Amino acid sequence: MELKTDSNLEKVLRAGHFAVTGEVGPPRGSDPEAVREKAAHLVGKVDAVNITDCQTAMVRMSSWAASLICKSMGLEPNYQMVCRDRNRIAMQSDILGAYAMGLNTMLCLSGDHPSFGDHPMASNVHDLDSIQLIQMVRGMMDDGKFQGGAEIKRPPKMFIGAAANPFGDPFELRVLRLAKKVAAGADFIQTQCIYNMQKFRDYMKMAVDKGLHEKTYILAGVTPLKSAGMAKYMATKVPGMDVPDDVVKRIASAPKEKQAEEGIKFLCEQIEEMREIEGVAGIHLMAIEWEHKVPEILEQAKCLPRPQV
Repeated sequence: MELKTDSNLEKVLRAGHFAVTGEVGPPRGSDPEAVREKAAHLVGKVDAVNITDCQTAMVRMSSWAASLICKSMGLEPNYQMVCRDRNRIAMQSDILGAYAMGLNTMLCLSGDHPSFGDHPMASNVHDLDSIQLIQMVRGMMDDGKFQGGAEIKRPPKMFIGAAANPFGDPFELRVLRLAKKVAAGADFIQTQCIYNMQKFRDYMKMAVDKGLHEKTYILAGVTPLKSAGMAKYMATKVPGMDVPDDVVKRIASAPKEKQAEEGIKFLCEQIEEMREIEGVAGIHLMAIEWEHKVPEILEQAKCLPRPQV
């Protein structure tokens, strides 16, 4: 199949490899070394790395700036953009700038509400929602025009991603929302963290039944549970998360000094199972503030070495 962009992630997926993406959260300051320190653990270990855009509505170094730092280290950034903070003029401007600087993979998101962060008084922009953002980027690429109708001189070519939560209520509508993002032009999908494997298998069966796996690449989101406390927090405090009781009990049953090891073991079992689920094209590993563990996790999960394409 003909490549649409120069994205390394696109090349890996189109070649039929089981893709691995990672994540780096920019710092709450201007020190580039804070980005390099996290990113160094991922070099050569992932096919692309998500650079979050003021996650949890907290002010952080901009996604495009941290993306350029990671790119200079040999990583392929998955540049994130949320709808919360910009109108369509600023969004289109940033997309042109990002592409001009060599960024060619991006993830389109709604963004956490300001009430989750330390600026609850901030205005929600939401000029576009995440589906409209996908449509806008696709239009800039395919039609070569801005939203206002003017022609773009040298349109961007982005490998466009979107997020999906398989576990939101009502469950039956989750695949319909996924279908809307695919129809809008999403080339790949990264899901929310998965712990309920049976429910995820049900979700993927519905997606496959609709043929969505033939129109987009679905990467299953995974996050290692570091402790019983983290497992309980994810189960009870994080909206849209589904952590079964037996998973919490499994981590809690291990001695305290062995709980992180048990969390990694469970994660590797998940990855092995995900390889066998029809329609799953790879994983998105979110090792939140645990980037130094990524090489160990991927080695144990038999995801290394990464393919050279």
